[in-house]
Amino acid sequence: MIIIIYTITVTTIIITLTIMSISSTLAKKTIMDREKNSPFECGFDPKGSARLPFSLRFFLIAVIFLIFDVEITLLLPLAPIMYMSNICSWMTTSIFFLIILLAGLYHEWNEGALEWAN
Repeated sequence: MIIIIYTITVTTIIITLTIMSISSTLAKKTIMDREKNSPFECGFDPKGSARLPFSLRFFLIAVIFLIFDVEITLLLPLAPIMYMSNICSWMTTSIFFLIILLAGLYHEWNEGALEWAN
């Protein structure tokens, strides 16, 4: 039994590595020239730099928003399942989840990540 599992594992690893190496060699760009690497602006030379500075503060706020948005989608089913489950386990689960959310919010607020301007 162990020999069969070992054989299947080794075969799976070999197939995976083979597919990864084939896709890696086939996906590489071979021709690199100035026109292919420059941003496209209707056939004209680019007016400015394609690498504009990015606001890291905006990115952090967006990531925090996404995290709390996913957590809200996890909170929404709590109300309909209240009638289908034990009230004690429902309360324990929902209070524990809300405490974790509030602790995360407090931590982000305490670190200053929610303030847009310094």
